Amino acid sequence: MLLRHNGCVRVSGGFCLVTAWFGLVNGWRLLGIVLGASGVHELGHYLALRLLGASCGRLRLGVLGAVLESDGGRLSYGRELVCVLAGPGANLLCALLLTAAGRGAWEVMTGANLVLCGFNLLPLRPLDGGRALYLAVSWLAGPAAGETAARWAGALTGTLLGTAVVWLMKCTGGSLWLLPTAVAAYFLAVREVFGKQEFL
Repeated sequence: MLLRHNGCVRVSGGFCLVTAWFGLVNGWRLLGIVLGASGVHELGHYLALRLLGASCGRLRLGVLGAVLESDGGRLSYGRELVCVLAGPGANLLCALLLTAAGRGAWEVMTGANLVLCGFNLLPLRPLDGGRALYLAVSWLAGPAAGETAARWAGALTGTLLGTAVVWLMKCTGGSLWLLPTAVAAYFLAVREVFGKQEFL
């Protein structure tokens, strides 16, 4: 792992590889748009955490995106759920504002925000959807039930996502920049089955 800004940002080699690969294959403009949507997403998390009194720690950048570490353990299940959903919510709000602004140059940015919102809501940890599922079930039925629900949903989602990405690669004639996402999805599915929660 690479450390920057006194340990406030931790960047994995996988993130650098996927980002550079995406930029070379799809163009640097599109990469900038995707990174901008990612910034909106993390800003949503950050603002929700700060508004609810949690401190923000290190930002980790990995193959599946960013993870903003915080002392969310001090928040109730409901408040932490709000913070988790604030990232996809920020992307959705940004997409709605860009749509209201009109067509043209904003369409690609709108699409990037919508895709990022939808992708992050998949019930697969470390994505927001996996964490939200754990928090919601834990809130209703306790942490053991939350862990079981998140593990089974994550295993199924990771398997389906990996398979869908491999199928997409085959249909598009080998968009190899998708390969790290497929590998990561399968890895996360296996990790959920065996109960190991280290992040990529």
